[in-house]
Amino acid sequence: MSAADTPDLLCREAGLLAFNRRVLAQAEDPNVPLLERLRFLCIVSSNLDEFFEVRVAYLKRELRQRPDVLLDCGQTPAETLARVCEQARDLIREQYRLFNEVLIPELERENIVFLRRSDWTAAQRRWVEHYFNRELLPVLTPIGLDVAHPFPRPLNKSLNFVVELEGKDAFGRASDKAIVQAPRILPRIVRLPEHLSGGADVFVFLSSVLHEFVHKLFPGMKVKGCHQFRLTRDSALMVDEDDLSNLRTAIQNELHDRDYGDGVRLEVAQSCPETISNFLLEQFRLNRAALYRVNGPVNLVRLNAVPDMVERPELKFPPFVPQLAPEWHKNTDLFQHIAREDVLLHHPYQSFEPIVRFIRDAAHDPDVVAIKMTIYRTGTHSELAKALMAAARAGKQVTVVVELMARFDEANNVGWAERLEEAGAHVVYGVYGYKVHAKMALVVRREDGKLKQYAHLGTGNYHQGTSKIYTDFGLLTADADITRDVNALFMEITGLGQATRLKTLYQSPFTLHKRVLDGIDGEIAHAQAGKPAKIIAKMNSLVEPQVIQALYRASAAGVDIDLIVRGTCALRPQVAGLSENIRVRSIIGRLLEHSRVYYFLNGGKEDVLISSADWMGRNFFSRIETATPVRDPALKARVMGEGLHLALADNVKAWQMDGDGNYRRIAPADGEQAQGLQETLLREFGCL
Repeated sequence: MSAADTPDLLCREAGLLAFNRRVLAQAEDPNVPLLERLRFLCIVSSNLDEFFEVRVAYLKRELRQRPDVLLDCGQTPAETLARVCEQARDLIREQYRLFNEVLIPELERENIVFLRRSDWTAAQRRWVEHYFNRELLPVLTPIGLDVAHPFPRPLNKSLNFVVELEGKDAFGRASDKAIVQAPRILPRIVRLPEHLSGGADVFVFLSSVLHEFVHKLFPGMKVKGCHQFRLTRDSALMVDEDDLSNLRTAIQNELHDRDYGDGVRLEVAQSCPETISNFLLEQFRLNRAALYRVNGPVNLVRLNAVPDMVERPELKFPPFVPQLAPEWHKNTDLFQHIAREDVLLHHPYQSFEPIVRFIRDAAHDPDVVAIKMTIYRTGTHSELAKALMAAARAGKQVTVVVELMARFDEANNVGWAERLEEAGAHVVYGVYGYKVHAKMALVVRREDGKLKQYAHLGTGNYHQGTSKIYTDFGLLTADADITRDVNALFMEITGLGQATRLKTLYQSPFTLHKRVLDGIDGEIAHAQAGKPAKIIAKMNSLVEPQVIQALYRASAAGVDIDLIVRGTCALRPQVAGLSENIRVRSIIGRLLEHSRVYYFLNGGKEDVLISSADWMGRNFFSRIETATPVRDPALKARVMGEGLHLALADNVKAWQMDGDGNYRRIAPADGEQAQGLQETLLREFGCL
């Protein structure tokens, strides 16, 4: 393949599906513990839900509004939509094949059973019927379809059933169809009691229970069929700036509407009759291309509860404990420690507790006068948010930038914003039109009659839950240049005025994109001068066209380039005449690779930056992001070693990408020792 054979950029949506194929490969891998394989299968379903809610919905909007526009991949919205939906269909078929033909039999061999209705014993059936009468019947509301009861509006991704009926009801009505919606509060999988399980872990699907006893909802009528369906809707929040007086109120209103956005995908069981699927498509104004028939439950995401319900540690990843360095014991004066030296934390190998302590200690320290922090995602039970509330109640100046438009976390963030305001914190929602995605916190402390500032800057969210499964770097520092820049950024976000010229940090939307391009151009200049030139970058996604074109130019100039991109990559590596010197790999393992690290050799100076930003247009131009140079030699070496070099040496969980967007799993060569990035760090940090 050469540069003349193909467009310069790959399809972003196809890249997302390719990522999910790599995740599905973990579910297929016999070297992965069995219950973790089931969990990976569920992750694919969850990812595909978001794929349809966001990316397919976007393509459908483009098709309606700008049908003739060419996307970055060189295709129209219609061409891209047709292509990626067929790829998604193939992926879903493979997912259910793996579930039915591989995982279910292997789970049964381990006495973990998903019991079909046809296999229930008489005693099991009696128990399930009692469960239906006790737990389901009181909360289900069947809706018979007639002139007085139009087709209801099912919630986004909710489980629903079309019930075919025959006969007349007590009022003489003879509707042949009814809809039964399963409330979200109901578990989608039910565990049978031990005395009915024969020593095994036995589960039945909620859909099976409803199928078996749905006739109880329609006494005196004949049930001819019961067919599950699930509608995925466009989940974009449409907040109109021209009609906006209060962003929080506007988002709260939109959150309700999002559950009822335009339909983008209809899932039905394989056995659903054509007459029913056509009826549903008509109700949701969808064409047949939006119909997905699945060989099993229409929502595999809910199976994610099973590994936590089964006490079989040998079928799961061995537990690990994030480590806390000895200098972080409870008696350590945290601020004195940071004042002496910068501290680099690599989560989840190292505990997130120092970050919690950083805010908690500041909240209770009488010398701390102010705390400033961004919240993008923080979880429903955040100790950090509670510490900020305690600080505000103690009379400290607390400023919290809450990003209300963090996708799928909007409701949680609205809740924290309200609670923080009630506690007396100054809550702002950033800059309208620019998501605040930067991860930064600032503590201002009075020491020896002067104010001293301490900062934390990270690549990941202030979320204690994801900090245990996402890999991220964080820097705690009292460096005057960095803390001054952090304070300037907070002032830009909360106040008004022109962008401040920062001394150390780089920020989107003003200087970060230029810094990346300048770094690439610098390596081009070194290569053209006959000097060694090297770029290594690690991120979640790479799709920004200007950066990709700059990397192509760097490759042509002889710059050696390694890119570690977990998810979507629109760059074509290893294409003759375009990108011979660029290699792209992706690492998929038990932990989610989330850190962003940029490395430029820069004539031997070795510039290393940790950042909140992927190399995407939204990160560079429509978000507020930061990139922080790591200047301490020891910490720089750690970032390079732990974040980059080990990733490039991985031959266990790494995949190599080719110029067509296909991935090949890397395996140890003959005589080569197996080395996995995550496994190595878990051992080296003493987590296992």
